[in-house]
Amino acid sequence: MHAYGRQMNENAAVRSYRIDIPQSDVDDLHERIRRMRWPAFSAGSDWSRGVPTEYLRRLADTWVDGFDWRAQEARLNEIPQFVTTVDGQDVHFLHVRSPEPGALPLLLTHGWPSSSVEFLRVLAPLTDPAAHGGEAGDAFDVVVPTLPGYGLSTPLNVGWGNLFRVAGAWAELAGRLGYDRYGLQATDAGAGVAGMLATLAPEQVVGMHLTGTAASTPFGPPLDPDDFEGEDRDRVVRFNAFREEGLGYFHLQATRPQTLAYALSDSPVAQLAWIVEKFHEWTDPAAELPEEAVDLDQLLTNVSLSWFRQAGATSAHATYEGIQAWKAMAAQHGDTASGSGGPAAAPPTGYAVFAADTTVRAFADPGGELTHWSTFDRGGHFPAMEVPDLWVSDVREFFRPLR
Repeated sequence: MHAYGRQMNENAAVRSYRIDIPQSDVDDLHERIRRMRWPAFSAGSDWSRGVPTEYLRRLADTWVDGFDWRAQEARLNEIPQFVTTVDGQDVHFLHVRSPEPGALPLLLTHGWPSSSVEFLRVLAPLTDPAAHGGEAGDAFDVVVPTLPGYGLSTPLNVGWGNLFRVAGAWAELAGRLGYDRYGLQATDAGAGVAGMLATLAPEQVVGMHLTGTAASTPFGPPLDPDDFEGEDRDRVVRFNAFREEGLGYFHLQATRPQTLAYALSDSPVAQLAWIVEKFHEWTDPAAELPEEAVDLDQLLTNVSLSWFRQAGATSAHATYEGIQAWKAMAAQHGDTASGSGGPAAAPPTGYAVFAADTTVRAFADPGGELTHWSTFDRGGHFPAMEVPDLWVSDVREFFRPLR
């Protein structure tokens, strides 16, 4: 038996996959970091202008001398992973079946700037809960597809940044794996995919558990804090600050991805800074530095995959295409919703809101129709990395009555 549970033959359209980055690529990464031309001007240790030079130099040095890519690659290759091609686009995914019969299939979808690596710490407790302090009846068969243009779902074919098209690919993937009934868990842009998939396949989706949705909805005018009370008011204040000062990355990716692509494809330090800034801004506010919120090896593994596969550039293009598709839909329907899958979706919907999140219940659930709402005083935008215990417990609780 595989360490991650029983395995079954996949559909013939699904191909086994093994990560094998050439040593020349690893050597090139290290050489480029060592030859980095650092900015002559530094604003000190303050993060208000972006990632401080002193901090990034330390982190880049760790990437070269304190991070073992081969060890992380071997760890990833212990997990059953596959590639399938949908309408010309290769989609990489992890597929870990539970040792428990009758486990509920669960599709996990990440957002930006992430990949399937985000969910590594929750695979075992989801698929084998009895071995991780849970009940056998809470077991899941877990499928973790990588969004086109991210991680190992590269290269990106034109048009695959459209989240509705991605949702269709996820439905096709589930069918190829023999799943006609499954749950969804998603965050950030992945929440948009989940909402659209629930619309496309309402009879297959038994429920939808969402996190980190506010970062995927930076649309419309600022919210008035006086219209909200309590925790919602606090989150509105922080959400407005995010819209005012935290969307530079989004506007650049959504409007000029090709210009950004040159830096992210040529400089691993630029790619590192582009991602690590968000792990500083979006993780648990109690953590001063990203590595205090998430495991540093896991973070650098995610960055490494982006670098090796040039996914920094293609995920930026995916953002551009997604926004173009959203604008076209809004123009056609007069709809300013992001498609993040709120209470209007057919299946039962639940939210988990962590300490750094800015999801506002009165905004997300104006009709009071949500079946599940949890708030936590720890964690942030990457809860499966930051607080996997809380994340797993909430996912189990949400899906328990839906099996």
